[in-house]
Amino acid sequence: MMPLIYSYMNNFKLIFLLLLGISACSTENQPREKPEKSEDIPFTLSIDKTQLEDKVKGMLIGSAIGDAMGAPTEMWSRDAINREYGWVTSLDDMVREVSPEGTWKVNLPAGGTTDDTRWKKLVFEYLDKQQSLELDPIGFSEHILNEYEMYFEDFKTLQPEQTEALEYANLRVLWLQEWYKVSQPLMDNDLMAYQKALGKFYGGEMVCAGLLYAPALGTLYPGQPEKAYEQAFNLSLFDLGYAKDISALSAAMTAAAMTADGKPAAMLEVLRGIDPENYFKSRLVGRSSYRILQTALSIVEEAKGQMSFENGLNEPGEPTKEAIEEAFYLLDEHLQDMPFHAGEIHLQVLTAMLFSDFDFQNTLVFLVNFGRDNDTTAAIAGAILGAFHGFEKLPDTMKHQVISVNQDLLDIDLNGLAENQAAKIQALYGMK
Repeated sequence: MMPLIYSYMNNFKLIFLLLLGISACSTENQPREKPEKSEDIPFTLSIDKTQLEDKVKGMLIGSAIGDAMGAPTEMWSRDAINREYGWVTSLDDMVREVSPEGTWKVNLPAGGTTDDTRWKKLVFEYLDKQQSLELDPIGFSEHILNEYEMYFEDFKTLQPEQTEALEYANLRVLWLQEWYKVSQPLMDNDLMAYQKALGKFYGGEMVCAGLLYAPALGTLYPGQPEKAYEQAFNLSLFDLGYAKDISALSAAMTAAAMTADGKPAAMLEVLRGIDPENYFKSRLVGRSSYRILQTALSIVEEAKGQMSFENGLNEPGEPTKEAIEEAFYLLDEHLQDMPFHAGEIHLQVLTAMLFSDFDFQNTLVFLVNFGRDNDTTAAIAGAILGAFHGFEKLPDTMKHQVISVNQDLLDIDLNGLAENQAAKIQALYGMK
């Protein structure tokens, strides 16, 4: 006998299938017509000033909350998380080693963040300099180079006995060193050296490079997911393979989330309806990112359906820890060699959002307790759902804690960054 599933999942699947016209993801799908070039399409903002500010701030601080929830246990196993922190539902202190990609200070209090938030800061600072909605990949690469070289200047003034300052300078330089190696030949217009450096970026793994910053790019195009996809794809200079598609989709989902008006379908439609690079037409392969969505839907259906069958439930309810752990076991079947693999991260983010009915805190609880690269998965989900729900609807205690710790201890003014980004968007669109 087939296990019963929650009526919500039945309804969700029906709506989703009708909305997207899904039959199967194969190379037999009819190719979408090539859209007009974005520069030929006049864009206007479809939200007002107050909504814009709330959504931009929601993206940035929602991402920082996810980053901060996962930071204490980044890359830990589920057993290790449970022994040290139990079932994580909020922010926790960080008692762990520093690293270039992780925390830069030891023993940070709850609310501290990692490179996931630093990348949002770096990108917002890049966007603040732009005078057009058409983003320049070379200019973006130059911005990263300038940041790296600014960090490197520290070594010219430091003395050997300044050990703590030297350690901090090393952390900052090493954070961008791999990115520098790819950016430099691009700036030199040495395409052979660029492709060689890209093939060696973090050992040639398909890491989640663009996913660290793509949601920040998405805020520039509220309600314009195809435009967001196009620009994020152009700036995915450090991505390999279908990670470029995944990065661009995260920007597109963020753009759609900002004007979704509480309707998750507006974000989900992006995952099939937006394909300007024609990944669906890829011969023999099709669109890998779409198969990941299908896997996520299957995991959610099976996990919730199994718990419904065991408990005799016919209606959806608050996800139980047991149901979440069932989803964890199913996700375990799709782990990659590296936890920061873009495809693995995309699957975990989509599964968590679908499983949690797009609830902000429940989604982050799912991801943080699953482990693996949980500060990044939670930061991506937090960014998209932060843009969806807006800053005002984020959990009060967590958002104020994250704002305070980043401001006081990490020199990251989340409020100021969000306000500047919203003002920049208004200026680019001519909003009064």
